[in-house]
Amino acid sequence: MRRKSKIKIIILVVLVINIGYIFVNQQLTMSRIKDDIKAKQKTVDKLSIENRKLQDEIKLTKTDKYTEKLARERLGLIKQGETPVIDSSEKHK
Repeated sequence: MRRKSKIKIIILVVLVINIGYIFVNQQLTMSRIKDDIKAKQKTVDKLSIENRKLQDEIKLTKTDKYTEKLARERLGLIKQGETPVIDSSEKHK
C-alpha cells in the first residue's frame, strides 16, 4: 500500500511541475505578444499621423492658391496688372 501511495505522490508532483512549467511558459509568451502588439500599435499610430499629414498636403495641392504660389515661385509668373520686381542679389540656379 505504501508503494502505491509513493507512486501517486510522484505522479502528482510531476503533474504539478508540468502544469507549472506550462503556465509560466504561457505567461512569458503572452508577455512577448503584448510587447509586440504595443510596438506595432506605435508604428500604426506613427504611420496614421504621417498619412494624415500627406492627405492634408494632397488637399492643399489641389487648391488654386497653391497652384498660384507654385506658378509665382517656380515659373516667375505674375498676375495681369502687376509689376515684376527683379532681385539682382538672387543668383539663378
